Amino acid sequence: MRDRLVLGYHDVSDSAGYERTVVKAALRAQVVSLRHRGYVGTTFSRAMHAPAAGRWLAVTFDDGERGVFEHAFPALAEVGVPGTAFVSVGHVGTPGMLGWPDLAVLADAGWEIGSHTMTHRRLTELEDVELDEELRSSRKAIEDTLGQPCHSIAYPYGDVDSRVRASAAAAGFTAGCTTGGRPREDILCWPRVGVHGSDNLLVFRLKSSRFGRMLRRTPLRAPLERVGRTARVLKSG
Repeated sequence: MRDRLVLGYHDVSDSAGYERTVVKAALRAQVVSLRHRGYVGTTFSRAMHAPAAGRWLAVTFDDGERGVFEHAFPALAEVGVPGTAFVSVGHVGTPGMLGWPDLAVLADAGWEIGSHTMTHRRLTELEDVELDEELRSSRKAIEDTLGQPCHSIAYPYGDVDSRVRASAAAAGFTAGCTTGGRPREDILCWPRVGVHGSDNLLVFRLKSSRFGRMLRRTPLRAPLERVGRTARVLKSG
């Protein structure tokens, strides 16, 4: 049986940070735990198009924050797993964000560089012309600057509908992911397991397990997500 597990992260640091920031040591421990469970690390597009049965793991990062290069890159290199960085092209090179030289290093090391659109707008709220511009221009900029194909997209805010999906396919993307949503065999709207800085290893193992992902298909999904959000708020407070 083929199992495609996609993790969704944002920033990574060497110490505790805000909710979307995962500590480097925790990231490494999470990926190692999955390797011990038989998962093989690969890029997002390759996981989506993997032809054979197996347990495939894709570690993805949204937005393109600087900590991805400084902390996630060496942590994943230590365990032999490539990552996938989804960047908002208009933010590349701005303070605190990855620059094109950083992205080139990641690409040369086997990482996939995907699109997070041009300006990180909610795609479902855009008119057709604006939507097409966000998709096509971001893909072209990545390909022209890095000299390699850009096959994948992460929809900002996980906001995608049938119109956005169709536009992404028309723009040339062959794989796409969102955060949340119910698992289904649609490689242009693939749900990820979002990982938070407050997730301990036990919580991570439950969220990333086949059972944990299966619960997302049931009516328990909404209350479980509410409990998770409440627990994170109480911990941060």
